[in-house]
Amino acid sequence: MTSRPALLRGRHLPALLLGLVLLGLAALAAPAGAVECARQEHDGNAYAVCTVDPAAENLRLFLNDADGDPIGHFSTLDAALRAQNRELVFAMNAGMYHADRDPVGHYVENGTELMRVIPTPGPGNFGLLPNGILCIDGDSARVFETRDYLERRPGCRFATQSGPMLVIDGKLHPRFLPDSTSRYIRNGVGTTAGGDRAVFVMSENPVTFHEFARFFRDALELPQALFLDGNVSRLYAPQLGRNDIGRRMGPIVAVTAPAS
Repeated sequence: MTSRPALLRGRHLPALLLGLVLLGLAALAAPAGAVECARQEHDGNAYAVCTVDPAAENLRLFLNDADGDPIGHFSTLDAALRAQNRELVFAMNAGMYHADRDPVGHYVENGTELMRVIPTPGPGNFGLLPNGILCIDGDSARVFETRDYLERRPGCRFATQSGPMLVIDGKLHPRFLPDSTSRYIRNGVGTTAGGDRAVFVMSENPVTFHEFARFFRDALELPQALFLDGNVSRLYAPQLGRNDIGRRMGPIVAVTAPAS
C-alpha cells in the first residue's frame, strides 16, 4: 500500500514544486507592504477601501511639480514618478483647494510648511468645526482634530488640513444628522490611535455625512477620521480597476514604490 509521502515524492511532486515556484515568484513580484484595497458594504452603501501601513509603505503628499505648477492628475504624477524610476501604487485627492489648486488649509510637504493652520470657523464643509489634519511622519500617520494638533504640535513631514472631522475620539461629529438628505460621493481617511494604519475610503454611491462617519466608526472601528472632499473625489487603485479622471486636483495623497 502506497503511503501519502510516497505519493508526494512521485507524480504529485512536479506539480507541488511548480506551485511553490509560482508562489515564490508572486511574492517577489509583489511590493513589500503593498496597499490593500477592497470593496465593502455597510448599511446599504458601498465603499472602496484602501488600507496603508505607513511603516512599510512610502505614504506622502504631492502638490506641485518641479516648476511649481499643480500636478493635478494621477497620470501626471505617475509620469513624473516613472522619470525617477518609481511608480504610483495608490492615490486619492487629499484636501480642499482654491481655484489655483493651492490648499485651503494647513499643508506641509517634505517638512516645509506651505500653508498655515486655519483654526477658525468658516463657510462650507472645511469651516464646519471641528475640522482636522492628517499628519504623516516617518512610520506613522494620524488624524488630529485641529485644536488638538495646535496643542500637541506634532512633527509632520507631510500634513494636510480638511474638514469636517468625521469621527473624533470614537464619536461622530456633533453636527451630523441621522435624517440628513444631503448625499454626495465622499472620500476621507481614518487612522488608528497609534498611527500604525491609515484607511482611505471613497463611497461608491452618494452618502450622507452621518452614514460616511458611521462607516469609519462602526465598520472600520477607527477612533479618528477626517473628511477630505466630495463631488471632486477621485481614486487611483489598480486593485479595484480605479484610475479616476476629471478636473485638476489640489493636494494628492499617494503611495509610491520602485518601478517594477
